[in-house]
Parts: sequence; C-alpha cells; structure tokens
Amino acid sequence: MKRNLLIAVALVATMMTMAQNIAVVSPNNVTDIYQTLGDAITNATSGSTIYLPGGGLQISEDIKIDKKLTILGVSHRGDTDNADGGTIISGNLFFIDGSSGSAVMGVYISGDIYVGTAEDAVENFTVKKCNANSIQVGNSASSGMVVNQCYLRGNSNFGGCNVKLENNIMCVAWSINVGVINHNVFVANNYFSFINVYNSSITNNFFVNAFYVKDSSGCYVSHNCIGTASWDWDENPITLDEGQTWDDVFGANNNKGVTIASDYTIKKKSSKFLGTDGTTIGIEGGSTGFDPNALAPIPRIISKKVDEQSDASGKLTIEVTVKAQ
Repeated sequence: MKRNLLIAVALVATMMTMAQNIAVVSPNNVTDIYQTLGDAITNATSGSTIYLPGGGLQISEDIKIDKKLTILGVSHRGDTDNADGGTIISGNLFFIDGSSGSAVMGVYISGDIYVGTAEDAVENFTVKKCNANSIQVGNSASSGMVVNQCYLRGNSNFGGCNVKLENNIMCVAWSINVGVINHNVFVANNYFSFINVYNSSITNNFFVNAFYVKDSSGCYVSHNCIGTASWDWDENPITLDEGQTWDDVFGANNNKGVTIASDYTIKKKSSKFLGTDGTTIGIEGGSTGFDPNALAPIPRIISKKVDEQSDASGKLTIEVTVKAQ
C-alpha cells in the first residue's frame, strides 16, 4: 500500500490535467488511466488498486467485479478538503466469484454493496470509511468480512456470514452467524435492530430508537445501551438515567439518523459508558474508534490553479497542492 500511495502522489498532477480521470495501479506498479469507473474495473488486473478522484462517478448494473481489487476514493464526505469534494458512485457495486480479498474505502455509494451470490462466496472482503445504502451478502460461506467506520443507511443482510462490525453507524443488521458486533450505533427504522443473529459477540453498542431482536440465540451480549426500554436479552445492560434522552447523551445537532449530520460522540464521558474492553461504548471506543473525517489513504488535491492558456513557449502552468493522509 505504501508503494502504491507514493505512485498515486505522482499521478495526482497527471489526473488533474486529464479531467480527474481514474488511475489503476497494477501489482507490478504499471499505471493506466481510464475515463470511466466501468472501464477501470473491466481492464484492471487482479490485485490492482483503483484510485478514484473526487466528484461523481457512474457505474452500470452490468459491471460485476470478478477479481481482487482495492477501490480507494478520496472520502465519502462532501465536506472534505479535497478540491473536488468527496467521491460519489451512483449505482451499486457487485463483487462476485473471484473477488475475494477485495476492499472498498473512502466512497459514497448511492446504492448497495453486493458481496457474493447464492452460488459463490466472497471471502476476506473489507468495507471501510464508506457511506452506502446497505451491504447485501449472497452466501453464508463469505467468511472474513470486515465493516469498519461506515455509514449504512438501510437494512443490511449479511447472509449468515461471520462479519466483524466495528465502529459503524448503521440501521439494521440481519442474518449474522458467529460474528463480532462491537462499538456500533444502531438507528433502527422499525422495531427490529437484529434479525437472525446467532452465536455472535454483541458488546459495547448503542441502540437508538426502536429495538427488538427476532429469532436470535447463542449470543454473548454485554454492555449495550438501549435507553430506558426494558429487556432481558442482556445480562449487563446500560440504561439511560430517568428523564434522560438521547439528546442528553450524544453530541449537538443529533437528528437520530444514519447521516454525517448526526453526532454520535458522547457529550459527557463517565464510567457509566465504559464497555467490556474498558473504552467508551459506541463509535468512539474499541481498537480503531471512529474517524469523523473518514478519509481513505489516498492523496487529495486541496487546491488547484490552471492557466487558461499556455505561454509563448507553449507551456501551461498548473499549480496543485496535494495532501496525503
């Protein structure tokens, strides 16, 4: 990754002069530039890294990723210091047979991320620092999935796989077996926060709005906060004080949604909100915490200036300021 990052720094000025096109770096450090995301994915060799610029990108439903790829955007946030804003993909991403070991980072996706199919599993898949509608896993053998520091706006169905969910802000999680669900904030849009979650470790999470568990068993559950509601699912629940609301717990301007406008940091740290690992429950704790800037490890252009015409010798002056994470 470090070598590819250095290559990407060198590519930034090139991409700048080519209308912010997409750079694909192969495992052999051969670099190609493409004009569309579909072409970049289709022509990339397995093991390549695709560097996406800021701005909007389209992807067709016909594009299926059948190779190991690392897709890096600038940020899923529009308020990044990148001159062209965050990286926005309009459409869905489909990872099918052959794409095990792939990763997506630093991208806003208008649709869903599909991982595997009913016939084929995709293993060791990573989604980090992204904002997507949901993740839909098609095969229970899709082991080794990691989802970290993401916003998942809709109902994610993990297909019975053993996903590790940490430090995410998400709506609903369905169908997990032998998973790790730790330091998340769940904002259920209906009565269900979990459906068919079995034999999993569920610790140090906040459950905002409605909470209900359906058809789940064999889980180790501890130090989750569900407010003032009563339940018997957790041997060590954390409840809010009498008269306390979520607005008393979380940061300012919290609108109880899965959106970057919501602030799910804890206003007042106290021993009450310490989790099983000794760190604060919710997105701030755990091994990684939650990065509010949500930047992937990719250089970004924080300022740029291009002369309208070349000088007398035919040279065009380009001034670019680049910042790497």
